[in-house]
Amino acid sequence: MRDDLLVQLQEWHEEDEFQEIVDAIQAIPVEERDYELVNHLGRALNNLERYEEAVEQFLTVAKEGTGDPLWHYRIGLAYYYLEQYAHALQAFERADELDPEDEDTLEFLEWIRSKMEEEPSEESVDESVDTVPSITEISTVPVSVSHLEPTGFWNDSAEAVDQYVLAPPTDEQVESVEEQLVFKLPTSYINMMKLHNGGVPHYRHFPVSQAEAAKKVRVEVKGILGIGREKAHSLGGETGSRFIIEQGGYPEIGVVICECPSDSEVVMLDYRESGNAGEPEVVHVDKKESYKITWLAPNFETFIQGLVNEENQPANLKGAL
Repeated sequence: MRDDLLVQLQEWHEEDEFQEIVDAIQAIPVEERDYELVNHLGRALNNLERYEEAVEQFLTVAKEGTGDPLWHYRIGLAYYYLEQYAHALQAFERADELDPEDEDTLEFLEWIRSKMEEEPSEESVDESVDTVPSITEISTVPVSVSHLEPTGFWNDSAEAVDQYVLAPPTDEQVESVEEQLVFKLPTSYINMMKLHNGGVPHYRHFPVSQAEAAKKVRVEVKGILGIGREKAHSLGGETGSRFIIEQGGYPEIGVVICECPSDSEVVMLDYRESGNAGEPEVVHVDKKESYKITWLAPNFETFIQGLVNEENQPANLKGAL
């Protein structure tokens, strides 16, 4: 049955019947779509010029696509036509590493570099262009967060600021909190907190990898904990990471980085693979599901880039994410 479907999908692709592909795959329950089906869906959405939807689909199978040059090529193509050239460049460079000398990849790399050279620089505070989130290179190598546009990404309501937002941390404060937690915080997270230390994002949903999905298709966060101790909702605060882990019985795998609307769920930095001083992965832990751990992203950078709002629109990030 599945083999017949794959043959039919390929026939539709060759006949340019891309909507047929979309309709057929979307009729399958999300939890039953595997990596191959999601890639067929993403490719069809690209061909229908529905690039933001394509990116969303590709991100749900990011973990499985790590070593697949076609996955990087296809998400890179979507970013290219969204005019997100920095992210497209990263994706095509990774595709080239995995499948050297592919002519189509090299051609896109040439176009992208040409486009980036043509982009005019803006003056004063508007030095960077709006971007949508990308998966970047799926690896354990972190890419530094250099700027997040506060009014676009963050919901700075009076309540959110009162509960979450602290003054930017000094290097000494970062070291002090790291000593308290016994974990080295990711550089990308530290850089982000130096610009806006904790808060409630407008974009609070993260698509869950198809391989991990089970019941959940998206994880929702309530707030990102900042670096400090002054606010209860901060890493070292009275209801911060250690409090949540100890009171909730969560696994001792790292640091709670985000609270969720449900008191039985958290998003954590997971140091099991990297060690306490390495680059942690990002996971979701569900207490009600016997503390089920669901992998979300290979690093904090990628997690932030993958956040979307309720309409599945990507975060309004500015600069080099």
